[in-house]
Amino acid sequence: MADQQQQPYFQHQHEPHRTTTGLTKNISGSQIMTIMTLFPLGGLLLLIAGITLTGTIIGLAVATPLFVIFSPVLVPAVLTLGLAVTGFITSGAFGITALSSLAWLAKYLRKGRSGDAVETAKRRVQNTAGYVGHRARDLGQKTQEAGRT
Repeated sequence: MADQQQQPYFQHQHEPHRTTTGLTKNISGSQIMTIMTLFPLGGLLLLIAGITLTGTIIGLAVATPLFVIFSPVLVPAVLTLGLAVTGFITSGAFGITALSSLAWLAKYLRKGRSGDAVETAKRRVQNTAGYVGHRARDLGQKTQEAGRT
């Protein structure tokens, strides 16, 4: 028994097949054509992105002195425009809220005149009051029984 070599439990019995070229997947002709088409297209898009970045940096470098020179005028102008836009948006939001509130009130008043909604509300209040009274009576009985023991 001591002469037998013991193999570790995790050792694989079969070695995986390895190729000498390093390619483990066959590439079809359509995949090669796709790569040949997309590689130049990706390079062109990368070139356009670089040109755009360069133009943006140059434009910022040219415009920065103008922003600094005109900042006493630009900052109040931007603040004024921002406040005006905020005012218009707030005004619109308040207007929509008012219209929806008035529409809800008109719908509620139309329902109230039919008497159906009022009767339903009365019935719900009565049912709830009866249920609460019943639960209170049961709780009182349980409390009395617990006090006797």
